Amino acid sequence: MSGEQEKIVVAAAGKARGYRWVICGLLFAATAINYIDRQMIGVLKPVLQVDLGWTEAEYADIVFWFQAAYAIGFLGVGRFIDVIGARFGYAVAFFFWTLAHCAHGFAHSVTQFAMLRFALGIGESGNFPAGLKAVSEWFPQRERAFATGIFNAGANVGAIITPLLIPALTMAYGWRAAFVITGLFSLVWLVAWLALYRSPEKHPRVSAEELALIQSDPPPKVERVPWRHLFFIRQTWAYAVPKFLTDPIWWMFLFWLPDFLGRRYGLDLKSFGPPLVAIYLLSDVGSVAGGWASSRMIRAGMTPNRARKLTRLLCALVSLPVVGVQYVDNLWLAVLLIGLATAGHQAFSANLLTLPSDMFPRAAVGSVVGIGGTAGAIGGM
Repeated sequence: MSGEQEKIVVAAAGKARGYRWVICGLLFAATAINYIDRQMIGVLKPVLQVDLGWTEAEYADIVFWFQAAYAIGFLGVGRFIDVIGARFGYAVAFFFWTLAHCAHGFAHSVTQFAMLRFALGIGESGNFPAGLKAVSEWFPQRERAFATGIFNAGANVGAIITPLLIPALTMAYGWRAAFVITGLFSLVWLVAWLALYRSPEKHPRVSAEELALIQSDPPPKVERVPWRHLFFIRQTWAYAVPKFLTDPIWWMFLFWLPDFLGRRYGLDLKSFGPPLVAIYLLSDVGSVAGGWASSRMIRAGMTPNRARKLTRLLCALVSLPVVGVQYVDNLWLAVLLIGLATAGHQAFSANLLTLPSDMFPRAAVGSVVGIGGTAGAIGGM
């Protein structure tokens, strides 16, 4: 990098504003929608069990088939997005999962729900490969964990909106209409994505200074890695094994937390909203703070490898007190312990999700994220 380029990069780095943050906002919104669609079945579980006569085992089977599809989809969808790019890859995945989500309103049996959850899982498996590929295209390494933390926080915003919005829609229009209404409204995002997203090099809203910042990292030595070879690279497993070990924790919170609060503390569809909102607000804080922390360490001169590992260690330690929640009778103390654990988990995830773009060329990021996502979904199953 020439001296003049360095001056441009430093000047751009000093400015927090830039079109790349609009892209980050779109990723945040898509992830929020993704989690609303995903979590609705957990919030509606008591209603669906009464209306359709599900047993606990049948509900677990429905959740299982979503996770199975998520595992299968990640492998193929990650590669698909690497081939056709983030813009159209994300659009295809989003449209497919929204169609499956709307169709839930017309299901009548456990088998039909399981089939639609399977379709939803295939579509939703495109969210993180596409989102992280977009981050790798739009953000330099020093900002990626922070940007990932912000867009990953959309998961918690979706989890906050769901217990506030879905009970109101269900009581007003019924649970079937709730699936259809939320699906149709989310299509607004798809229009915005196709209208606003381009690669930084081709985008008219990106200034020369911002483009210099985005492209300030040294180019990778290897531009392309054959997909099958990724399974024999050590760095792939440095991402996939932690996903296998930590994703099941988030799956547990997502699908079973409303039921736990209902059974342990006597909450119902009208009353478990505030505790869930508090838990996922803490998760949001953790996601953004975890991404900010490692990015701050890198800007201070620490290597990305050390910064990511140190942050993840601290996040893991923060999550440990949740083991005592089973002995807590006070609802809000339980909320605090669970919220601390989810905050630590999301901060850990914000840094873990950044690793593929740290270690692999952009052309392989979606594929590696897909492999890790499959490992995480298998762990959840």
